[in-house]
Amino acid sequence: MNERVSFRWPGYLDEFAIEAERQGFSSEVLLETVHGPLMVWEKAGKGPLVYISSGIHGDEPAGPAALLEMLRSGIFSDHHHWLVCPALNPSGLALGRRENLHGIDLNRDYLNRVSSEVASHEAWLARHLVPDVFVSLHEDWETDGFYFYEINLMADHPGRARDLLHAVSEHVAIEASCEIDGHEVREPGWIYHGAEADLPNEWPEAIYLAKRGCPVSFTFETPSKECLEKRVAAHISGFRRLMAYLS
Repeated sequence: MNERVSFRWPGYLDEFAIEAERQGFSSEVLLETVHGPLMVWEKAGKGPLVYISSGIHGDEPAGPAALLEMLRSGIFSDHHHWLVCPALNPSGLALGRRENLHGIDLNRDYLNRVSSEVASHEAWLARHLVPDVFVSLHEDWETDGFYFYEINLMADHPGRARDLLHAVSEHVAIEASCEIDGHEVREPGWIYHGAEADLPNEWPEAIYLAKRGCPVSFTFETPSKECLEKRVAAHISGFRRLMAYLS
């Protein structure tokens, strides 16, 4: 893993912009906040439309850090059409807290869209075609290992999930609990979630995209108690393996 792995706000936005522009991404500012802009990035390609997001919870820096490392390592090739939102919660990332400046959990706001961040982000998503796959990078402060949520509207591929977990296990442990955050696991580290929100009036980003018809989504959760370098490596390894299946 690159020795430069770190997360520093607001310098992160400048680092990401330099690398993204060098690799042919174009940017759009969706919202200006007191702690920096909410920015989105797009790179046209010949293959499937892949959308990846991170930083919706400001106390989970491994996702944004992983996306910057993915840029540096050349993951975002011309074989896919990419949509990337690396830092969906600028105020939360600046303050190191889960919610935005006004105390709203943005990842519960995709039905009602009370927050300016989610309202502007949803409007941007609605202007694009539905992604072929969506990946969201998160952390969990309460678990000891990695796990992920899969929402799948297509054919079941258990081998894909197991292969993904095997790749991640080279960097962090896989969560061994039979129940995670109130969800019974299908296999260790794997929550096979329906396309309905746990609370009907609080839609996460993944539920919103499922409602729009996104065929499959993965929400990665790395254990916050691990060091940042290992969390970042786990995100990258899982994403690489998933993209190998898509290819």
